[in-house]
Amino acid sequence: MKTKQLARSRCTALTAGLALFSGAALAQASQPLWELGVGVGAVSFPAYRGSDQRRQYLLPTPYVTYHGRWLRADRDGLRGLLWDTDAAQLTVSAALSPPAPSDRIRAREGMPNLKANFEIGPQLDVLLWSAPQRKLKLLLPLRLAHTLERQPRNIGWVLHPKLNLDVQGTDGLAGWNLGLQAGPLWGDKRQHQYFYGVAPEHVRADRPAYEASAGFAGMQYLAALSRRYGDYWLGAFVRYDNLAGARFADSPLVRSKDYWAAGVALTWVFKQSATMVPAHD
Repeated sequence: MKTKQLARSRCTALTAGLALFSGAALAQASQPLWELGVGVGAVSFPAYRGSDQRRQYLLPTPYVTYHGRWLRADRDGLRGLLWDTDAAQLTVSAALSPPAPSDRIRAREGMPNLKANFEIGPQLDVLLWSAPQRKLKLLLPLRLAHTLERQPRNIGWVLHPKLNLDVQGTDGLAGWNLGLQAGPLWGDKRQHQYFYGVAPEHVRADRPAYEASAGFAGMQYLAALSRRYGDYWLGAFVRYDNLAGARFADSPLVRSKDYWAAGVALTWVFKQSATMVPAHD
């Protein structure tokens, strides 16, 4: 199971949710070079990590895969392959996060909106254990984030090492693919200040000034199931976040130190390449 963060808008929020619960790939020797599809899905997640308000969407979702030698777009997201061996893989990976308008969030009332942001950086995947239809990997993504606006703003680095277990359609799964993932997050001062800092001009009775610092940003756990039925793909995910011990946990903008996110989607794959390529692990 491979995961990605939630996308940057109401339309792309669900697209990233799809990446979260897309699960492990089907066991196969070859696959189409590219596929196109469309579907519908529902997601529920907090306005931002630590928010006590949730957002729910029922949206159409695009489905695009590309399995080139150096460029790939699939369950792992969009990435460029830099180096690949049986034991490790180095890529350039990217992720999107949604906007959070402050006029819809009680804790941020009167503060600047949180812009949609784009993360990009290197990711090292290390194979720790392998058995038929099972793989355990250590994923080490390090990404630099920028806001998505006319004049993008650098909002710091994010490090999210995680253990990633894929189980492909064996035993009691009966064709389903299971993915499990767990790991801590770290961010630099700029990243944490963007989301959790409170400037003096935004102070009010229930929101004191706050300056965030770099360091531990909590734990994240995810489980996902997916299955392909001919031209249809069905998937679901559930994610748990815990901010206990995070360097910004005492920010007045942190209203909940743990929460759940979840989603489900059904996609119809209506077009695929006649060119077949070897399936990637």
